[in-house]
Amino acid sequence: MPLVTSIIKKIAPQIGAIVVIEPEYELVGHITFKNGKKVFFTRSKFNINGLGSSEIAKDKGYSKFFLKHFGYRVTEGETFFNDKICEKVGDSRNIDAGFEYAKSLGFPVFIKPINLSQGKLVAKIHNKTQYYQIAKKIFKISPGLIVERFHPGKDYRIVVIDNEIIAVYQRLPLSITGDGKSNILELIQYKQRVFFDNFGKKVIDLDDLRIKQKLQKQKLNWESIVPNGKIIYLLDNANLSNGGEGIDFTESIHPDFKKLAFNIAKDMGLRLIGLDIITSDITRPMTDYVIIEVNSAPGLDYYASLGDAQAQKVEDLYLKVLKALEVGCNGEN
Repeated sequence: MPLVTSIIKKIAPQIGAIVVIEPEYELVGHITFKNGKKVFFTRSKFNINGLGSSEIAKDKGYSKFFLKHFGYRVTEGETFFNDKICEKVGDSRNIDAGFEYAKSLGFPVFIKPINLSQGKLVAKIHNKTQYYQIAKKIFKISPGLIVERFHPGKDYRIVVIDNEIIAVYQRLPLSITGDGKSNILELIQYKQRVFFDNFGKKVIDLDDLRIKQKLQKQKLNWESIVPNGKIIYLLDNANLSNGGEGIDFTESIHPDFKKLAFNIAKDMGLRLIGLDIITSDITRPMTDYVIIEVNSAPGLDYYASLGDAQAQKVEDLYLKVLKALEVGCNGEN
């Protein structure tokens, strides 16, 4: 059973709520509270955030515009569209214009779909060939992409609900560690089995073009033997849902970053928020940061897998979500 579903089934009786789960996939459910209020949920999406705010957060281009309007530091970037959209709205920002913009920023750059989650097809691009390979894949499943300046630093996520910090963790990209005798393919397959045992689903896509590009950049291939203890990174984006790993900083986040997360949640009209930022050190006063994106339905499956303490924090978060839904969200009763 998916993590969120299992947590809801476990904690709902604590507040006298009744939960009905769709039995085939167990991804969606209906909750009836003691006071008669009824709500649906799907995966990690609940009615705690307003529809308008959630839709803005989902669209990376729109959310970046408003974050910049509010005075926050965002990654410098522009949005580009597939030929169908360009023709429909009379816009010249097509795939080729995106490449010219990437050149103007200077490689490497990041490109990402405008409306997909979990780090899908987010890639660090070093040259023209890589750009067109990834951009064409993005346009097959998304109407647009964003080209962004690359910012060095550490990738963190801050999860907030109603002016309370729930979780803070550094996200590390998918990697393998050599043992001196196994090749890269064998090490990936082993890690894939570990992920499947923990989460019950495939996490690493062996056909992912980004992994191939990353290996080529390091002059490696599937048959390369990795020296004992050597870490090889297979992706550049640090999403845990792509096989990345996390380090918990919930207890050591500096108050400056807490305030930043609270203010962004308030300005974006979101009660529950996952704020992704790049900074040199989240435990020190805030002198440098840049916002990657804002997520209105942050998935926490992989954070919960870090240990018992983290799993309890995730459970506590969803109990807070249920209590908020029971009394009414965004002015609803």
